Amino acid sequence: MDMTFKGAAKRLDDIDLPKLGAQIGAGEDELHAFIDVETRGSGFDAQGRPVILFERHKFYQYVPAAKRTQAVNAGLANKTPGGYGKESEQYGKLLKAIAIDRKAALYSCSWGLAQVMGFNHNLAGYDTVEAMVSAFMADEEAHLQAAVNFIKNTHLDDELRAHNWAGFAKGYNGAGYRKNAYDTKLANAYRKWSRIKDTPWPQAAPPAPAKPIPVPQPPAVPKPPLVAPVPPEYPERNWLWKALFAILKWIFGRK
Repeated sequence: MDMTFKGAAKRLDDIDLPKLGAQIGAGEDELHAFIDVETRGSGFDAQGRPVILFERHKFYQYVPAAKRTQAVNAGLANKTPGGYGKESEQYGKLLKAIAIDRKAALYSCSWGLAQVMGFNHNLAGYDTVEAMVSAFMADEEAHLQAAVNFIKNTHLDDELRAHNWAGFAKGYNGAGYRKNAYDTKLANAYRKWSRIKDTPWPQAAPPAPAKPIPVPQPPAVPKPPLVAPVPPEYPERNWLWKALFAILKWIFGRK
């Protein structure tokens, strides 16, 4: 993984929202609202790196115990949330944390367009946090796909479809969502996007009807003949006829 955290930094295409939303039965407006609230609509910073938020209470949780004191003394770890600092400071904190423990540092950031936490890489569809971050460096579509995977795997798709913003915000951002009014922001953002025309999305063609399975037919029984066959002549009858013909031939032959 490139430690500059810079890749192709491709932005979302309009079609990506309805395409990915269809995976969980959500519309473009729901995903637009979700993106607006999480990252103000952009997955990359001014340098083309995935937007991150380094969370020191997560670093405190994931850094090995033998390194925790070093992390606390460096101001990078704390039992309680908060102390995030400016957006421009986030990568500086991440790089210092990586110098202490790389995996714990990557786990302790929320990443990209949908701010997926590094420690949630499995729920987002990646075997490792490094694989997730590398994909995020390339394309915002990967950011949104990871979020859709997470929403599906944590069963929050029902809340999103039902516009249960409080339930969705609690599941995605934790029990403290009210402190940042995530539910209200989601509702307001959805209301805004629902008044904007959606990107046309060609629905998948309905599946072709299944071909009927042929029912096995019993073997054909030959029809009986309309005229009964003449039974074979008995041997004794053949003998009598032959004798009679021989006598008649002898009588008429004498004349």
